[in-house]
Amino acid sequence: MGDFFATATQFPVVLFTFPLVVVIGYWLFAALTGLGGDLFGAAGTDASDGAGDTGGAGGFAGLLAALGLGGVPVTVVFSCVIAVAWFVALVGTAATAHPLARIGVLVLALWAGWQATWLLARLLRRVPGFAAMARNADLVGLLCEVRVRCSATEFGQGLVSLPDGGTALLDIRADGEEGAEPLPPGTTVLIYDYDPEGDFYRVAPAGAAADPLG
Repeated sequence: MGDFFATATQFPVVLFTFPLVVVIGYWLFAALTGLGGDLFGAAGTDASDGAGDTGGAGGFAGLLAALGLGGVPVTVVFSCVIAVAWFVALVGTAATAHPLARIGVLVLALWAGWQATWLLARLLRRVPGFAAMARNADLVGLLCEVRVRCSATEFGQGLVSLPDGGTALLDIRADGEEGAEPLPPGTTVLIYDYDPEGDFYRVAPAGAAADPLG
């Protein structure tokens, strides 16, 4: 066990050790809070079996699509890349000692992480119910339940029911001025706009739209 921890804190595996701890902590938190299942239903950018179509999506989402990693939740992409890269780097670090060889291990670990995640993304996009929907104006006008509070300056997350009967956890930001009271979890909001550059949805309190019959 001592040798394991010693190896895990050496270059280059140490570069992935802390992110791996974050990934494990994140999924434990998701499991304990009940968000894990919703996260797996979250949408990425619309993509085909190939490299993916950026489709006007900008920023980080556009980069993932260009790398062929679009169409699946960012949390899954990040987790898979880190886990695979960490394992490859751990094995390579234990097997080599020369500095130049370990630089090669770092490059190999990054490539392996990307390649494994690319293959996983292709498989997941074929799974019924998991295929990515377009994160665009198609969802504008739908009601959404706030799961993680949000405000005009603070991103949150909201759960939306999809036309096919599924659900998705979206990145949202509330309407209003800076300093306004955040929308707490459980609030029903209306999706009124999509920001393709930031890859998030703008929402406002649903009001009468949440209960037309009063």
